[in-house]
Amino acid sequence: QVRFVESGGGLVQPGGSLRLSCVASGSIFSILVMAWYRQAPGKQRELVAHITRGGNTNYIDSVKGRFTISRDNPKNTVYLQMNLLEPEDTAAYYCNLYTVNPQAIGYWGQGTQVTVSS
Repeated sequence: QVRFVESGGGLVQPGGSLRLSCVASGSIFSILVMAWYRQAPGKQRELVAHITRGGNTNYIDSVKGRFTISRDNPKNTVYLQMNLLEPEDTAAYYCNLYTVNPQAIGYWGQGTQVTVSS
């Protein structure tokens, strides 16, 4: 089973940037469609962006133009570059296999906390 370790979160002021990383275990990473999700306090986990094995990407409307998802298959790593951060981006961020229903996923890594505040 694939396991994920997320890192790169922190406290940043509005307008700032962060780059999240997620390292996956297992030899099948390169064929997986990967995604970043986030969960804010009191809210359900939501899909933020996903990337196919070929590098095609998609984003939710609220992060389009600000976030960029990318992957390095030889390193089993997926990234999320976050620019122009807003307080509404404050959440715990997780990577996982892509799904339209993250509530159905049974395994999550520890995530990485992003806090946007002045």
